[in-house]
Amino acid sequence: MFNRARLKLTVQYLLIIMVISLSFSAIIYQVLTFELSRFSRMQRMRLEHQLEGADFQVNNWSREGQRVLVTEALDPGLITETKQRLLFTLLAVNGVILVLAGGLGYLLAGKTLQPIQIMVDEQNQFISDASHELKTPLTALKTSLEIHQRDKNFNVKTAKKLIQGSLEEVAKLQKLTESLLQLAQFEELRSQPPNQPVDVRQVVKQALNQVEVLAKNKNIEIKDQVENVVVKGNFDQLSQLIVILLDNAIKYSPEKSTVNLKAKNINGRVILEVIDKGIGISSYNLPKIFDRFYQADSARTKNDNDSYGLGLSIAQKIVKVHGGQIEVESVEGKGSIFKVTLPVFS
Repeated sequence: MFNRARLKLTVQYLLIIMVISLSFSAIIYQVLTFELSRFSRMQRMRLEHQLEGADFQVNNWSREGQRVLVTEALDPGLITETKQRLLFTLLAVNGVILVLAGGLGYLLAGKTLQPIQIMVDEQNQFISDASHELKTPLTALKTSLEIHQRDKNFNVKTAKKLIQGSLEEVAKLQKLTESLLQLAQFEELRSQPPNQPVDVRQVVKQALNQVEVLAKNKNIEIKDQVENVVVKGNFDQLSQLIVILLDNAIKYSPEKSTVNLKAKNINGRVILEVIDKGIGISSYNLPKIFDRFYQADSARTKNDNDSYGLGLSIAQKIVKVHGGQIEVESVEGKGSIFKVTLPVFS
């Protein structure tokens, strides 16, 4: 599809360039041939005037002889040949322009379509991944219902168990669809970055309240080392960002460990860090952790969680919307450091 579109766009570029080039060439040819004809007439008139003032009777020169002399001095064939050479030169130049414009137009068409192609590829991948993730809980839900439908000993206790399992699968679907909607919303907000003053201490306080139960269940201590800094952004979105990073750190940290949360102003930028001593991320998986639906194998095997691999992708979108950067340093088996840089409110 994109190859055809690229060729079509190249042809359009080429047509525009050649129409302009040929138009200018036609104008140049008309102007120069007009000047050549004018020059020829002026020279003819000048020579005739000079001959009329000379005394040719001594040499028995007739008026007809003067005309022959003028005609020989201004050879019409030379003027015609000059016009032909001019036409050939302009055609040759347009031929070169045609070749160069074709090559450059093809490259330009590729550059023009590249962002669209990337967007469409990402959209197709997103649809494919989302369909796969949606299919899993739907299949489990359908299978469970079909099995119990054929169960001859189906009773109230079994029904309650079936309903509980179905509700869990529905909750997973709800969580997935909400995450997908959030990703779509952040794509729309990218051109309108939030610019309200946000107290990072208050954001952290709200985020800690949301992950408090998860941390207590694993006896994990979260050390709050956040300074009084104000950033430019959206309170709820930044709170969600910190919740995602803390939730990620807690899930992949061993019990009775520590997660450090730091934030400070360095040269007009707020640096926020979430440091854990968990399972870490391998060098192979590290470049992919912000991809949608991506989960490292270690996360799948060592942790029983309902994550769809969208949390860090949402976190990256939030950071980008706020005009910041997110980086990660990790050593497998030793832990990870997620570092977020955000603009200070001024």
